[in-house]
Amino acid sequence: MLIVVWFAQETKIFMKTILHTIDTTGPGGAETVFIDLATRLPNDRYRSVVVIRGKGWVYDELRRRGVEPVLLDCKGSFNVSYLKGLCRIIREQQVDVIQSHLLGANVYCSIAGIVTGRPVVATFHGEVDIGDRERFKRLKFAAIAKGARHVVAVTDSLRDDIDARTLLSASNIRVIYNGINTRDFMLPAGNSLHRRYGWDEDCLVIGSLGNIRPAKGYNVLLRAARQIIDRNDKCRFVIAGEARQDSALLAELLALRKQLGLDEYVRFLGFTDNAAQFLADIDIFLSSSISEGLPLSAIQAMVAGAPIVATRCGGYQGLIDDGKTGLLVEVNNPGAIHEAVEKLAASPDMRKSITERARQYAVARYDNAVMLDSYRRLYDG
Repeated sequence: MLIVVWFAQETKIFMKTILHTIDTTGPGGAETVFIDLATRLPNDRYRSVVVIRGKGWVYDELRRRGVEPVLLDCKGSFNVSYLKGLCRIIREQQVDVIQSHLLGANVYCSIAGIVTGRPVVATFHGEVDIGDRERFKRLKFAAIAKGARHVVAVTDSLRDDIDARTLLSASNIRVIYNGINTRDFMLPAGNSLHRRYGWDEDCLVIGSLGNIRPAKGYNVLLRAARQIIDRNDKCRFVIAGEARQDSALLAELLALRKQLGLDEYVRFLGFTDNAAQFLADIDIFLSSSISEGLPLSAIQAMVAGAPIVATRCGGYQGLIDDGKTGLLVEVNNPGAIHEAVEKLAASPDMRKSITERARQYAVARYDNAVMLDSYRRLYDG
């Protein structure tokens, strides 16, 4: 009996409670990483307490995975009630470590960490977190520098940008690459998009996966699509992503599509809840982004076997070995996108060699297990 009690006490000693929070409701790459950290840590070692600002895709996905999140509204430039509520939850739930994502949550949690004495792991996912137009930027990063025990960047280039443009030092920033469950994306090639739109079997489907927002550069993609189709009218384009609050941007893109005579060739699919099937159905993955952190959709495409054409906009340079695991082009250059897509379209052998190398690389470096293990070392340190 004494031995049983001793083991129970040992289990309690090593169990850690992690509070996970993010200041958006998704969907998106940062939100997916947030959900994976909150739901995929070993439940014999960690207990997750999840705090989000409201209902939406993140809320629904957490509940689908069996987690009931705490809803705590954080609207406003600085919401004192939210900060008080966060500190109350940290104390009531006996939180051991606070894990935050994106600038807003990183600031609040760093202050909460100072108030409650809990260590904070603050993760940055892209350049949007460190924009020069950010109000009170210096004050916000001073709070993070004071309150966060660990700062995480999802790419090497983001770490360097944070070092150059904020009070934080690169020597104090860990790089942990975003991960995915690679097995989920190893599906056989499909043709459901051909059937859905009545496209000929020999049509080449070029797909983009990402929410409709300015940073994705979809206006550039449309202009490139016009050039590509002028040379090869067997190409078709599909863009999967939610408009969120950018319905005005979507209307602009639809107007540009019509102006360019692309209604027959370019489809906006809206949000897809099955990225793996979408990627299995396309022949080439195209990103026209203006800026990116570490794009999960591109990692997913590498595992799925879709060769990538992407812009040199931040995270892609650290992800893709140009000419070997994908093709990189300059930002805001429809002609460069056209040339790269035409090169892949004309060479099935090139597509095959790129996808084989890309899949091997992505599985070895970006599987969820690698990411989770890296965060666990921070939580236990």
